[in-house]
Amino acid sequence: MKRTNILWIILSLIFLIIFNALFFVLGGSEHKASVWMSYGFIHFAYLLLLITPRLIRVGKSGAVLGFSLYSISTAYFLAQFFIGIVFIVITLDSINIPFLVQLCLAGLYGIFLIAHLIANERTAEAEAERQHQASHIKGSAIRIKDVEDKVRDKVAKKRVEKLYDALKSSPVKSHPELAQMEYHIIQSIGELERAAYDGNKDTVISLVESLISAVNERNVRLRALN
Repeated sequence: MKRTNILWIILSLIFLIIFNALFFVLGGSEHKASVWMSYGFIHFAYLLLLITPRLIRVGKSGAVLGFSLYSISTAYFLAQFFIGIVFIVITLDSINIPFLVQLCLAGLYGIFLIAHLIANERTAEAEAERQHQASHIKGSAIRIKDVEDKVRDKVAKKRVEKLYDALKSSPVKSHPELAQMEYHIIQSIGELERAAYDGNKDTVISLVESLISAVNERNVRLRALN
């Protein structure tokens, strides 16, 4: 086991050790059901806080997505800890009120957590799609090389070569605002391949000029956005 993992485990156990030490030293081991219920809910909330990192999707936006989940889990733990301590101190004979209050609190936490998990999944999927789209932009350079081999006209061939250089030097990373532009570039490359196959020199030159401008604009906007 890595040293970092061991340190994280020790850090996670500090709260449990101190809380349980205070609970049993100050209150003993004889308690009513309402107290044990609050004791259990506090540990449950802390456990959820500890496993929150496992709910975070790995990706470019992982830190941002993880912060929202951490905020929800931390807020729930702190609220549950405070409410649980109150019920432990007042020691009610009936478990009804402590159970309902803490169950509702856990339910609210579940609703917020699941809603954010769904939103995070959508964000992560959109990010993956953008990266996939951007990789297509980079990979399109290979397709343009094939187009260059099919073109016989020297002028057209020279312009295709310039387009190849522009695509080859384009950044792989992307941005949500460029998704439509990148999709249009990929679609236009398909049209260029068909024009080259048909031997339509004028269409090839026209599409290449349009693509060079689009690729350059995409790269300029990407630098501005990042």
